[in-house]
Amino acid sequence: MPDGAFATAPAPPGIPWLHARSPMLEAAAPMLELRGVRKAFKGQPALHALSLAVPRGEIYGLLGHNGAGKSTTLGVLLGQVHPDAGEAFIGGWSVQQERGRALARTGAIFEAPRFYDYLSGRRNLEIFTSYSTDATRAEIDAAVETVGLGRRIHDRVQTYSQGMRQRLGLAQALVPAPELILLDEPTNGLDPEGIHEMRTLIQQLNRERGITVLFCSHLLSEVEQLCDRVAILHRGRKIFDGRWTELTVERRRVRFEVDDWPRAGALLASAPGVKVVGPGEVLLDDDAVVADLVQQLVQAGLRISAVEPLRRNLEQVYLEMSQANAGAPDPAP
Repeated sequence: MPDGAFATAPAPPGIPWLHARSPMLEAAAPMLELRGVRKAFKGQPALHALSLAVPRGEIYGLLGHNGAGKSTTLGVLLGQVHPDAGEAFIGGWSVQQERGRALARTGAIFEAPRFYDYLSGRRNLEIFTSYSTDATRAEIDAAVETVGLGRRIHDRVQTYSQGMRQRLGLAQALVPAPELILLDEPTNGLDPEGIHEMRTLIQQLNRERGITVLFCSHLLSEVEQLCDRVAILHRGRKIFDGRWTELTVERRRVRFEVDDWPRAGALLASAPGVKVVGPGEVLLDDDAVVADLVQQLVQAGLRISAVEPLRRNLEQVYLEMSQANAGAPDPAP
């Protein structure tokens, strides 16, 4: 199998009652969970006691720069990287102890999807899915149609664009029908149109099929549009876990355009509940009223051309948090 390709793993044979799980317990458990996972490579820590829980039916973002630990995290979840401590669970099954069962309903695009270029897209899917499951022709056809490759599936992969290769990788992850999909930079190398199409497809799979998605990326704009909740990794440590909108909650930030900012800034700085943070920008406490501030400036003879509420986006917050943690010492592995 080429590097980067991954097919869903079958459940190993066993005695059913030994592996029984209560449907109610499975429904209540997180779809994906990491418990105190540590990993080091040649003495260099890659993950520091990482704990994470992703509820069922959610598109969850895993953010981090190159080397933050995203790929190591995915490797642990797929059983390709063995942790030094801790454990990973998918659907309540331990990846380290019962990998086949944990990955039986899991699909993934891990690193860049790679295929046999001289074979058709269809033949690639047949080969890769045969490694892990007895997929029927109908199941493969359904996955192909879902990702929109029906017209080109019999063409050689060497004629595919990067976007089509990404779609073929997603089709592979959809056979057989998974409950969880792990996506590692799925929009990498795509043009704006391809990024939009991939984003729409991920949202459709989540909305119409209830598939849980772990979306790993450094493209903050994509995570902001796709995910409600995110975890941010920095040098193998989790520095945030929650709704990304919580990251942007702060005192109200307002921009004033006036004809004489030095004088306006001095007036605003003297007002209660107001902090001047830059040319034309202030932070307001809950008690501060913008209309009262505008009136104060007008009475002082200043001309106001615009008053605009500002809101930090995820990219700004991420950069601020990363810079704040850049000098933090690494904990002992």
